[in-house]
Amino acid sequence: MNRSGPGRVLLGLLALTLVCVPFYGAWRWNECRGAVTAQEEPGPRGAAPAGGPPPPERRSGNTAPVVLAYHDIGRDSRSRYTVTPEAFDAQLAALASAGYRTLDSEEFIAYLRGGPAPSPRSVFVTFDDGTHGLWVHADRVLAKHRMRAAAFLITRSVGSHRPYYLSWEEIGRMARSGRWDFENHTWDLHRRAAVDGSGRASSVLASRLWLPRERRQETVREYRRRVEGDLDRSVADFVRHGLPRPRLFAYPFSESQERGSATPTNRSLREALAERFVASLTNSSDRPLPAGRRAAAAGEVQRVEVTAETSARELLAAVGRWTSVTPAECPDPLTQPRWWRRNDRSGTDGLGALTGTGPYPAATGYAAASYRPAGTADWSGYTVDARIGGLRESRNNIGLLVRDGSLAPLTVALSYSYVRLLEHRDGRWHEVGRRKLTNSVEHRVGVTVEDGRTVVVVDGGIRIERAARVTGGDGTGGVAVSVRNGDPAGSWPRFESLTVRPSAEPAAAPER
Repeated sequence: MNRSGPGRVLLGLLALTLVCVPFYGAWRWNECRGAVTAQEEPGPRGAAPAGGPPPPERRSGNTAPVVLAYHDIGRDSRSRYTVTPEAFDAQLAALASAGYRTLDSEEFIAYLRGGPAPSPRSVFVTFDDGTHGLWVHADRVLAKHRMRAAAFLITRSVGSHRPYYLSWEEIGRMARSGRWDFENHTWDLHRRAAVDGSGRASSVLASRLWLPRERRQETVREYRRRVEGDLDRSVADFVRHGLPRPRLFAYPFSESQERGSATPTNRSLREALAERFVASLTNSSDRPLPAGRRAAAAGEVQRVEVTAETSARELLAAVGRWTSVTPAECPDPLTQPRWWRRNDRSGTDGLGALTGTGPYPAATGYAAASYRPAGTADWSGYTVDARIGGLRESRNNIGLLVRDGSLAPLTVALSYSYVRLLEHRDGRWHEVGRRKLTNSVEHRVGVTVEDGRTVVVVDGGIRIERAARVTGGDGTGGVAVSVRNGDPAGSWPRFESLTVRPSAEPAAAPER
């Protein structure tokens, strides 16, 4: 009996195994089914919908990539941030038909670090939050068009509130497909909370929180410790699940700063992000920040947001507006009215009020427009020449603004008798130069913009030169124009011509 004991034990274990294996298999099948759901195949391959815009204009060289921001792909959603699979399919088809290719994170980061633009037409497709629709719908649409995307994960939410968020198992399969990269959207800072005693809520990433028990706001030191702890925990989640360490970051809600752009909180946040990531992405900014010199100097890259209301046609138009151009590609901006954006709060389009054909806002008033503010964000090394007419001795004048969108834009204010140079700083315009002109209803003005200086020449001989207060990406930008009439009995001045060319002096090398 002693010798038969071990045999009975072995037989018992074998019987237990035979009984348990089917149950274990069923349990694992249920687990996998819950962690990895079925995908939905997109419709048949097809061209972009009829009636779309023509392909973008030809480029003389490579241009900076345009970054697109999606949130979720799905059906039967009331959220404006959820794009249907059919709309997403049509958008990618339109991009492909127009000659665009998608980048992976490695290519995008290489460009940000000073490498050449990866192709004449490229987009970096991003998704915020890590929602389940990326696996169920978006992945198969990407596969259909042989395109790529990057998903920014709130790592604490992964696997929670199923099926709203992705599971780690689905993320793993997406990563292995070669179509997806995964980047950072915090561990648990994608929410709002009270930031003062009144209960006012703001981004818990961008603001110091209110501590109700102590009846005070976090100190800057406490704030930074909290934010850095969250970011480090999120990065650790990537590594723990076998994903590459994230190198890009997307701001929750695109809220990158609290009130006051130079607060210690904002400096702490930017420093914490710069220590961990190559770049931070946002969907909103007080000035255009397309990928390039200006964005590198600001520490942020701005994306083009795509919502449920965005058609394929509208997406192509937005990508066109955000595609960078060179001064050589824009010799005669006034002949391209669709690329101008009125910024005078008139609610109107068109250049008639600036070129003398009307309509005008009123008998007196102000009209202004910027030329391709996103596409010209990195301009330096150019000369703009303008011929002005309709000037009167009474109160009317024109403004020719250069370095548009930079941290130190300059305006040439030209009237019947004077030219003034104004520089914007500390929230106000300051006169930095003035010259008397020969009285005339017409004047010609040329403005040369270089990395370190701006030179104004009026009527071939009157000159004002201004050393650049900021240089590099902080000082780049294109052209804007304005006209003003303050005399009810008088007429509006006008831009009779406006041309742009590369300046004779070469621009400084791009800084990343």
